Amino acid sequence: MVGPLDRDGDTAPFLDGTARGEFLLRRCPQGHWSEPAASTCTACGSVELSWAASTGDARLVSWAVTHGRPDGDTPPPRHVLAVVELDEGPWWWTSLVAADPEALSPGIPLRVEFARAAEQYEAVPVFRPV
Repeated sequence: MVGPLDRDGDTAPFLDGTARGEFLLRRCPQGHWSEPAASTCTACGSVELSWAASTGDARLVSWAVTHGRPDGDTPPPRHVLAVVELDEGPWWWTSLVAADPEALSPGIPLRVEFARAAEQYEAVPVFRPV
């Protein structure tokens, strides 16, 4: 379940990266990694942040399963919402794709993919169990 995302001046560099298939994070001159929305380094407080591509690898921290409305005799669809820890350190809220909720456990490896709600919308990061 990926919803539409609006582009603005603050999100443009991140969304340019997702369009190229890159998950960009913020990085300070000391080499610390911060989440994409950071305006200062979460480790040292530096305001000199640049965009840098992450590996796209992560580990599962926590998750919840949502259930859609049943459609007649069809069972409701399940959707896994998750918090993942990127290999670079920051945590990210996301959706898991192709994930069996019964097979999930903390720490399982994940890999980023990019999905769009529809062709006209921005690509957003989602994660898949490796």
